[in-house]
Amino acid sequence: MPTDQEQPAFVLVRPQMGENIGAAARAMWNFGLDRMRIVAPRDGWPNPKAVAMASGAGRLLDEAQLCDDVAGALEDCHYVMATTARARGLTKPVLSPERAMQVAAEKIALGEKVAVLFGPERAGLENDDIARANAIINVPVNPDFASLNLAQCVLLTAYEWRRAQGAVTAERVDMARTEWAEQIEVEKLAAHYEERLSEAGFFFPETKAEGMKVNLRNMWSRMPLTRADIQMLHGVMRQMVRWKNR
Repeated sequence: MPTDQEQPAFVLVRPQMGENIGAAARAMWNFGLDRMRIVAPRDGWPNPKAVAMASGAGRLLDEAQLCDDVAGALEDCHYVMATTARARGLTKPVLSPERAMQVAAEKIALGEKVAVLFGPERAGLENDDIARANAIINVPVNPDFASLNLAQCVLLTAYEWRRAQGAVTAERVDMARTEWAEQIEVEKLAAHYEERLSEAGFFFPETKAEGMKVNLRNMWSRMPLTRADIQMLHGVMRQMVRWKNR
């Protein structure tokens, strides 16, 4: 059964290769999408090559809606976007994939059904297909090589949908069995190094010693240290002192 999450339908228009249909299903499910519609696949349906390529996303193929034409695939939709990498000479809003999926999310939140059209591998969507769309999604590919694989285009759009849902974290740090060091721990580390470096005569000449200590403490404060880092750096200094004493 499809998931309960409201989402756009991805419509593959006259896809030619079963492998690309399967790869598109896999790309969709990578980002939590499972509403696939297939219009007049060249090699018929079902397609064993699509199943093989879909890997763990075969359920999407089982539940895919098979349609004879684009009009039938879009009959229950309120808003349609068509993907293309080249100019079509049609007066329509042209959106980046990022903006397109933001618009899709806004429309769906209002209770509308949204569909995204993806064209066949050889030449993409025909102008007759695009004429049925409310807007165009223009993928900013290299103009000298504008050919984009069907599954790649699906993957790119699905990723932008995921981003529009706020499900993509721009940056994070995975903590490997440790925690960030508290300020008191950094302070003790700084004191440990100052003490040992003073004994080693590092802060020389005397007139520059205070500035050198400030620079050293400033370095510690700039470093995002974990408790494991603190323990290791203490151990490094202790071992160096032991080695010197030997």
